[in-house]
Order: sequence, then structure tokens, then C-alpha cells
Amino acid sequence: MLHAATYPAPTSNAPPLLILHGFLGSGGNWHTLARRWAETRPVVVPDARNHGRSFHTDAFGYAEMTDDLAALLDAQNVERIDLLGHSMGGKTAMRFAVDHPHRVRRLVVADISPFASPAQFAPYLDAMAGVDLATVTDRDAVEKALVSAVPSWGVRQFLLKNLVRTREGFRWALNLPVLRAVWQDVGDAVDLHGSFDGPTLFVRGANSPYVTDADWPLVQTRFPNAVLATIPEAGHWLHAEQPDAFFETVEAFLAAP
Repeated sequence: MLHAATYPAPTSNAPPLLILHGFLGSGGNWHTLARRWAETRPVVVPDARNHGRSFHTDAFGYAEMTDDLAALLDAQNVERIDLLGHSMGGKTAMRFAVDHPHRVRRLVVADISPFASPAQFAPYLDAMAGVDLATVTDRDAVEKALVSAVPSWGVRQFLLKNLVRTREGFRWALNLPVLRAVWQDVGDAVDLHGSFDGPTLFVRGANSPYVTDADWPLVQTRFPNAVLATIPEAGHWLHAEQPDAFFETVEAFLAAP
């Protein structure tokens, strides 16, 4: 069963909002925004398999992650949700909505399309696997070991959120061997057997290449009631770069009649 953080709302008749993180992330990346949404509705934020505090397994793909989500909802006795997914989580969300349309009231897809997308994770995964965690004594030493392969400070901080200190020392929460073997599959098109006719919001960063104007007519063949919103001055991690604009855009969509 997936590990999931839950944020109960004080009093709400709204369906739970379930948030799916991206590749190499975890539910903790969404803590601040989840707390804001939990002021008006319950929020559930799971870690995907092989990520965060969820289980490790050799099987990893969008079909498996879709089944994990259904199992989580069944275990929590949740029948219908609002569903938000970013990047890899967005592809999982699209597949779940198409496969289980009766369980999704509204769908939000953050900066990804159902089509093949560029995947450039190999340098990050190789750098993380190359750190000799048995010899490091603090987080700063791990960051220094990543600098040459991961020059962006922001990306390093994102990756370092997967660093866990235990009584025996440091370890990565991610299942690095499996994710290094399958990372290219994350960028594949989602295998959608049908369409989702419910209200859908695709929200992209203005500086991101993942959802293009050329993609949009094809996106609408799978999601005929979809609308597209663009967050200015944001890239792929739009929810981290422009959290207020992202929150307000998604909140307006979720609260619409």
C-alpha cells in the first residue's frame, strides 16, 4: 500500500483532493500547498511506489501506479475525488481518470501532456548513485558531491529531499536501481484506452516546453472538456516557482460550479 499523508479539512462536503507528485519527488514536495487546500477540503498526498516512504518493487510504470491509486482509495473508503498530478503524477492522473471516470469529479494536470515528453533524468540518477553515502557525515557533503553533475542549486535541493538520515547513516529514499533502469519509460506517452469527459484543467508554465499549442487539439480528443491555463514566469516546476498563481488557478477551477 502506498504511504500517504492526509490533511483533514475542519468541515467540508467537498470530495478529497488527491495530489500526485512527479518523478524523483515525493508527497512532501506538496506540503505547503496541501495545507492551503485543506482549509476547505480534505487532501491526500501519496508517495508513488519506489519514491518517498512507499514500498520498493521492480515493477514500475503507469499501469502499476494507476492500480496503486485505486487500491489506496479503496483502502480509505473513498469513492470519488478531485485529482491533481504533476509531470509523472499528471500522466498517472490522466490514466486513472480515463480508466476510472466515475471516481474523478475534476482533473487537474500540471505541466505535462499525455504524449511522449523529454526525459533527462539520467545525470541526476547517476550522480545520486555515485555518492558514497557510507563515507559522508552531513547533508552538505552530499550536496557537494552532486554539484558537478547537478549545477542547479534548485534541482539539487529537490533531489536532496530524498536523502534520509538513519541511525546507520544516510540513505536515499528512492529505489535508485529500479528508477535508473526505467527512467526513459517515464517520458513515454500514456497508454489511454478511451477518454475522460469530466471537467479538466491543464495548467502549464509559460517557460516550459512540456505542453505546446500544437499539442492542444490532440489533448482535447482525449479530454474534450479540458481548458488550458498558463502560469507566467514559471517553468516545469510551476507549483514551486509560482505557488500563489498556481494555487489560485487550480482553486478557481476546483471551486467552479
